[in-house]
Amino acid sequence: MSEIDRSLIGMEMAPFMVEVERGAVRKFARAIGDTNPLFHDPAFARAQGHADILAPPTFPITFRPPHEAPWLAPLDRRRILAGSVSFTYERPVMAGMRLVCRFAFAALEERRGSKGPLEVMRQEVRVDDEAGHRVVTCGRATLYRSLQELGLPA
Repeated sequence: MSEIDRSLIGMEMAPFMVEVERGAVRKFARAIGDTNPLFHDPAFARAQGHADILAPPTFPITFRPPHEAPWLAPLDRRRILAGSVSFTYERPVMAGMRLVCRFAFAALEERRGSKGPLEVMRQEVRVDDEAGHRVVTCGRATLYRSLQELGLPA
């Protein structure tokens, strides 16, 4: 049933850089309705022992590679659904950081939905500082529904 190229499991895209900017952190915090001053006020963040404002814990979801992943590119967009996300932190993301991100296709699972088969792509973004020390790992599950699951003709 799989239309997803299993030979790409384990593939990692070329690393890409993310510069964490105060404006982007504040905009993200406002968008999720979080008024914690750690995400908005540099003086408050410094008083708490941080060099600058912190990013909300889900901020790394915005870290996207500059090009579409080869395992996603050929897929029918109508059949893709966002699944779960997870974050495993070694230390907080903070404004002023320059981060090196690596996006990888970790695994593929076959499941059965209420109307038919579907697949779950496990993707991972490993985020390190410029010295190569891990900051956070983001896990993403993406559902790829079959035509049967959508009630569409094959």
